[in-house]
Amino acid sequence: MPANIKEDGLPSDLHLTIRDILSRADAEAPAIRAPDKAPLSYGQLLQHADDVACRLRGMGIGPNDRVAIVLPNGAEMAVAFLASTLCGTAAPLNPAYRREELDFYLNDLDAKLIIVDADASGPAIEAAVARGMAVVRVTCGTQKTAGLLVSPDLDAAVPQTATSNISPQNTAMVLHTSGTTSRPKIVPLSHRNLTSSANHIAVSLALRRDDVCLNIMPLFHIHGLVAAVLASLHAGASVVCTPGFNALRFMALLKGESPTWYTAVPTMHQAITERAARQPDEAMKNRLRFVRSSSASLPPSVLAEIEKTFGCTVVEAYGMTEAAHQMTSNPLTKAERRPGTVGRAAGPMVRVADAFGNFLPPSTEGEIVICGPNVASGYENNPGADATAFFEDGDAKARWFRTGDLGRFDQEGYLTVTGRIKELINRGGEKVAPREVDEVLLLASGVAQAVTFGYPHPKLGEEVAAAVVLSPGSGATAEGIRAFAAERLTAFKVPRKIFIVDEIPKGATGKIQRIGLAALLGISRTEGHA
Repeated sequence: MPANIKEDGLPSDLHLTIRDILSRADAEAPAIRAPDKAPLSYGQLLQHADDVACRLRGMGIGPNDRVAIVLPNGAEMAVAFLASTLCGTAAPLNPAYRREELDFYLNDLDAKLIIVDADASGPAIEAAVARGMAVVRVTCGTQKTAGLLVSPDLDAAVPQTATSNISPQNTAMVLHTSGTTSRPKIVPLSHRNLTSSANHIAVSLALRRDDVCLNIMPLFHIHGLVAAVLASLHAGASVVCTPGFNALRFMALLKGESPTWYTAVPTMHQAITERAARQPDEAMKNRLRFVRSSSASLPPSVLAEIEKTFGCTVVEAYGMTEAAHQMTSNPLTKAERRPGTVGRAAGPMVRVADAFGNFLPPSTEGEIVICGPNVASGYENNPGADATAFFEDGDAKARWFRTGDLGRFDQEGYLTVTGRIKELINRGGEKVAPREVDEVLLLASGVAQAVTFGYPHPKLGEEVAAAVVLSPGSGATAEGIRAFAAERLTAFKVPRKIFIVDEIPKGATGKIQRIGLAALLGISRTEGHA
């Protein structure tokens, strides 16, 4: 049996813990970086994470105990996440959550301890105190070395061995689904899930030890944690952990940190290219060998603008929380890449199936389903959701997850995501895929962003609307955009209402939420006749 294959027939790379990927790297190489700070090497990171884990263990944290992390974006957040997985289970939470939201998430997770910023005094502390949780305050943004967790609470804890009981099957992290249409569900992700996904991403991007990722994604979300941080660490490369996304600061970071790649959602890419267009010569002075986009559909026009602005390849990928992020990815080479698709399977097995679990041939639309070592085994304490989301392939005895997304493969295995089942607009029995309408609206002169959504209608059930952001200086009107769409779309797909807005409302991770957009824009059922 080959040395990299274990007795169960799976490659040994699928049997790693997060500590394993830290310990096998060059101890002298930079791992975690931050602007204006000395980098934390792999050796320093492992020693520091082990020490923090031992002290958390001394505070009563064991395997599968939840450690809530409510920290601002940055290197300390990344290290707190890594250290928590070495002794228990990391539960990253959005620091912008209100008290009611934190009460819900901390209770739902049954969190045992919370890590917060030393200066925190708001909702996170109030919610933790109300639950009687242990609180660890860490200093963020002041120490000279990236990612060090400076904390009197940790210093006072009596360290205990923290890593011996952690295996690839242990839950490393828990995240909640977005909950836009139902109560958020808990997704437990094991070390095996996370390290497998990190490996898939590192392989699909051909990451090298000298690569530098500039992370601008929030680190309470799967995209930033796995695609930027863990994939970089899996490859023995380094990641620059910024304070978060700021389009005004991006060009300075590009110059100051010299990254070889970054990953972001389409709305971030659009904001970046709009700013970079004001200094095109500076934008071309970069080391970027590619730019990655995921978590939402990237319009081909935006892809072309990114490549024009930075002179490098754009790689569009497709991921979700239950897959520990990546499912498919476009190749790195422009000759093989297919704009408008999310590429080919890049890790798990990916198929298109009908409602009964039958796999469909190429060019046939159906629900995208996945199976692989990166896929969560199920939702926590939710057998009803598991029964809906998973099915078994009788022939292969494989367990498949229903993504809820619609798509189709072409003859060469490239996947096009055509919409989300719950986002389809049912206009009197006629089904409208919002993404199809988006792509037409984005072709209209003066349109920078477009998001199509359904709103209540008293007779049809739903009607089609769109929110549009205009390019700077554009004189486009709602009537003109609607007329443009009417020349290119079947009549029932043409938005009845077009709202020109300064900014399209987004979720905490920068993704646009179609579901609920009608309410955010103040459209009620009584307006359905308009």
